[in-house]
Amino acid sequence: MAGMSHSTSLRRAPVQQRSTERLSRILDACARLLDEGGYDELSTRAVATRADVPIGSVYRFFSNKRAMVDALAQRNLERYAERVAERLGAIPADDWRGAMDAILDEYLAMKRTAPGFSLVDFGTQIPVGDPDADPNHRVADTLTDLLAPHLGRTPDAALRRTFLVAVESADALVRLAFRLDPAGDAHIIEETRQLLRAYLARVLD
Repeated sequence: MAGMSHSTSLRRAPVQQRSTERLSRILDACARLLDEGGYDELSTRAVATRADVPIGSVYRFFSNKRAMVDALAQRNLERYAERVAERLGAIPADDWRGAMDAILDEYLAMKRTAPGFSLVDFGTQIPVGDPDADPNHRVADTLTDLLAPHLGRTPDAALRRTFLVAVESADALVRLAFRLDPAGDAHIIEETRQLLRAYLARVLD
């Protein structure tokens, strides 16, 4: 997961290290500008200025700001998967509750600290990319692929459906928690944790 794929949004994938670093600066600038002015105020020219790159460099990678935000959402998912995988390395294989806590906690940490994440996260907050795309399916598939080997389970259709339901439920409740409190309402988050444990216990215990 270390590299940036962005296969659905990049006009051209970076080949050299310098191009990779430039793309990273562009996405970093995009994230900061989203925090400052929101999606409506975002522009490719503003991103180029903030990233200190020629406007042509932005268009080399992205056809428009929508594609750029889609790439930011994909990078968020890749970084989230890396963080979860690192946490899973320290959790016993039979401790699915600990694994679930790590998954929720890392999402909350990114929600609170990652630039642009409160608007974009994995593509769920504003309409970016393919209108038929469903970010929560990508999240659920990513988590299934990470968790199944850790838990000694087969990543079959039933397990993927279970994690999709869990992701959809958690997504709705976490959005509620952050609507009630900019830092995330602690009571709603705890209710979310308990709901996930009760639901997943029927499959994972």
